Amino acid sequence: MEGIDAIVDAAFRPAARALSNFVFFSVEVGGSELPLIVVWLIAGALFFTVYLRFINIRGFGHALRLVRGDFADPAADGEISHFQALATAVSGTVGVGNIAHVAIAVSIGGPGAIFWMIVAGFLGMSSKFVECALAVRYREVDAEGRIAGGPMYYLRNGLAERNWPRLGRVLAAYYAVCILLGCLGIGNMFQANQAYVQILGITGGNASVLAQRGWLFGSILALLVGLVIVGGIRGIARVTSKLVPIMLLLYVGMALVALGVNAEKIPGAIAAIVRGAFTPDGVAGGAVAVLILGFRRAAFSNEAGIGSAAIAHSAVRTAAPITEGYVALLEPFLDTIVVCTLTGLVIVVTIYDPAAGPPGMSGVEFTSQALGSVVSWFPLVLGVVVALFAFSTMISWSYYGLAGWLYLFGRSRATRLSYNLIFCAAVILGCTTTLESVLDFSDSLIFAMALANVLGLYILAPVVRRDLAEYIARLG
Repeated sequence: MEGIDAIVDAAFRPAARALSNFVFFSVEVGGSELPLIVVWLIAGALFFTVYLRFINIRGFGHALRLVRGDFADPAADGEISHFQALATAVSGTVGVGNIAHVAIAVSIGGPGAIFWMIVAGFLGMSSKFVECALAVRYREVDAEGRIAGGPMYYLRNGLAERNWPRLGRVLAAYYAVCILLGCLGIGNMFQANQAYVQILGITGGNASVLAQRGWLFGSILALLVGLVIVGGIRGIARVTSKLVPIMLLLYVGMALVALGVNAEKIPGAIAAIVRGAFTPDGVAGGAVAVLILGFRRAAFSNEAGIGSAAIAHSAVRTAAPITEGYVALLEPFLDTIVVCTLTGLVIVVTIYDPAAGPPGMSGVEFTSQALGSVVSWFPLVLGVVVALFAFSTMISWSYYGLAGWLYLFGRSRATRLSYNLIFCAAVILGCTTTLESVLDFSDSLIFAMALANVLGLYILAPVVRRDLAEYIARLG
């Protein structure tokens, strides 16, 4: 397949480079490159946090009660419960990046990067609140009771309501194209490739029966994905609601064991995290570089402001749209504040060496080494967890891409079937090729969505604040 890699990469490389340069355009701050897309996402998150009077703090308890089912309304429109919506969205964000990219961020920026990840995750909770509340408010329900929602619909319908109909239509179509093409790359082929690499590693590497048989693994994986996604959001939610707790318990359990074994080092690690956020040692660019690194990693991990998770949340069964804003608060909390922080802490208390510089290995390998230093067989469990993360991300992103496909080409059964076939074929392709330029292109598209989404969130923020005030008044 090397010939296919070379041909496709050559075809996509100019587009990938041009799009990446546009989306990740950077300015130099304190000797470090600051991508403006990160500023766009973090500035929006900060604005929504202040504008909604720190809903990420005062709404946390109510969010837990909603997920527990305390306010469930079985008669309301929708296809899945609050918990299933949260599980589906979390499965789309908690993945390889929480294990791999966090490890690299800590190895390069030191413990201080963890501090800024937590800050960005905290602020991102407010962005998730706004976009997911809007997704339910402006969703559409077809004759069969199936939900169509997400940024495409609140951009089109919401902006029309605010007397910006033409802008809304343009932004909605732009978003649909971006999420459709982006999901096939970073939400599908990359994840399939990572799942294959992890399973290959724990079954013997070059000696594995799967060596040079990516097509075989890809075919099996495509069949499993197809069996899940053919059931639509209900099928996806049933799987993710069971898979996500298992994945999180396995990974968090390993991390807590590692921290328990090194409990005496935790106070020093926390001190290093706070100290390193403002006075890092040996990091080019100093404190500004660490801040940028932490913010960038968190923004890319929890996808707050990108709008993708709002598609899953829009299918929730509720008569009060603002309730799903509350539930969505928990997503960046779990993804960034819990999982990313645990990854960083494990590395700091086990193998982090400030004098060693970046490791000569991938991020997953670095995290694996950290866990393996505590329990020798933990890397095997981590390999399985990473493969499960990749699978869960794929089935969630299949629904996100489907939403874009149906928005552009209609909601018929034939349209759904054609998309599912294309998505499953891309799974096999991801296991047999690398297609680096395609993945770079799709990665850029994912963050290009934020340009349209956050603009729409600013315009529609007064709607959310009014709905929130009315909901709180009804609660008494």
